[in-house]
Amino acid sequence: EDGRSRIVEFLEKQDWGRGTVRYRLRDWGISRQRYWGAPIPVVYCDGCGMVPVPRDELPVELPTNVEFTGAGGSPLANLPEFYETQCPTCRGRARRETDTMDTFVESSWYFARYACPDEDSQPLDRERTAYWMAVDQYVGGVEHAVLHLLYARFFTRVLRDLGWLFVAEPFTNLLTQGMVIKDGAKMSKSKMNVVDPDELIRRYGADTARLFSLFAAPPEKDLDWSDKGVEGAHRFLNRVWRFTARHRERLVGISADSTRVPSSETLKELRRRIHWTIKKVTDDIEKRFHFNTAIAAIMELHNTLNSVSPDDLDEEGGAALVKAALETEIVLLGPFVPHIASELWEQLGDGKDLATERWPDYSEEALVQESRLIVVQVNGKLRGKISVPADAGAEQIESA
Repeated sequence: EDGRSRIVEFLEKQDWGRGTVRYRLRDWGISRQRYWGAPIPVVYCDGCGMVPVPRDELPVELPTNVEFTGAGGSPLANLPEFYETQCPTCRGRARRETDTMDTFVESSWYFARYACPDEDSQPLDRERTAYWMAVDQYVGGVEHAVLHLLYARFFTRVLRDLGWLFVAEPFTNLLTQGMVIKDGAKMSKSKMNVVDPDELIRRYGADTARLFSLFAAPPEKDLDWSDKGVEGAHRFLNRVWRFTARHRERLVGISADSTRVPSSETLKELRRRIHWTIKKVTDDIEKRFHFNTAIAAIMELHNTLNSVSPDDLDEEGGAALVKAALETEIVLLGPFVPHIASELWEQLGDGKDLATERWPDYSEEALVQESRLIVVQVNGKLRGKISVPADAGAEQIESA
């Protein structure tokens, strides 16, 4: 970046040229030969030429009796009752435009319209757009986002200059998600390498398909499709289901509690893992969009939960802690696998709806580790594991 600036500076000193900013915004042909889209509100008259539809006749509405033949071109061009009209200027015969607008025309400003969807007397409600704009997070594929971002930014500045908006930039943050890769190529219909989601859903259910897609890669990276990965996601959900079924009778009617500090080491680790997982999943979702590591943390919580013995359950407060861990796991899974999570929540028998359940809080005190697990290796080979106090120094660890 520095070198580029110095090159321009040198060229200007030699009077060989000057620095300028070039934008990739090009003239934009917005017409599309298809039915679905906003009609372009103009008519064509032999005498008057191209004439805009008067304001009191807007909006021009799409007819609903269109026949789709697949022959190409706009189906509106085959509907005389739509395109045959009267010239607003001379009242003679005219032909209505049968092309519709590119959908980017609407998506370049509809985020502002979302702030006031019930406004029917003007394009935007300035008071509500001032409250809601700008958009906090923009998510889109890189191929789509680059061009659309330019259009949306251009529209926003025009609307600002016209007094409808009070921001210059429409979006605060941008996330461009990766593509799905299968057999070494971008998944697309033209390459015939598409995975049929209907078949996945019939075989595994929608939740498995969701869980694998979110777990396989962070959203900004390409996702390599793996049938084994889908199987793995399915097996994990089955493990959660079986654990709930196995302990359901013991846990129904017990109040969940993760505030009490238990005495057994297994339950102490379970309590710490509950609060660590809540913190990890919350941060990964809200701050980083790293759904894959959030799901991995929930899997770790389940592994810890699965290590609980019958004796741990019988310990005072043990069942309440296990209930807290299982409820936490289900609530945290809810955004990723809503169907199975809702069913499991109902099975725990508290009569509440998971969709209205409050997102759990974590305790900083519960995150403090009393001990650390140290793995001992000699010449690269595992020779043992030891547990030491969390604040142990090098000498104490070496001695142990």
